Amino acid sequence: MNFIGHSIECRVNAEDPDTFVPSPGLIHVFSVPGGPGVRVETFAHSDCMISPYYDSMIAKIIVHGRDRPEAIARMKRTLEMTVIEGIKTTIPLHLRIMSDPEFVAGKLSTSFMERFLARAGSSGGRLAEAV
Repeated sequence: MNFIGHSIECRVNAEDPDTFVPSPGLIHVFSVPGGPGVRVETFAHSDCMISPYYDSMIAKIIVHGRDRPEAIARMKRTLEMTVIEGIKTTIPLHLRIMSDPEFVAGKLSTSFMERFLARAGSSGGRLAEAV
């Protein structure tokens, strides 16, 4: 089997991007772009209520590119064009990750988020405790 290209997936959660505290509530506006190399899996829509009782994931955005730089650029563009109003989401966190030098260079391991949060000066909330 030949693998061609590079894919990246971002899981968009209804959480504060700095503290990871859940952000339930009413989504007033929901717009995620599509197009070649972009796949979005979601149940969310405008006027959708995000409950505090279930998983906070509201969408998965998956992109594919010819190589890692193209996939990163495609994900950045998709995240930048995504509009979700009414709740906080992890989109700003994903955008910071897409610009992180270690991430861009592919220097990834199970401790990436711990290192990333330490470099960013974040307390890490519950995510740092999970890694």
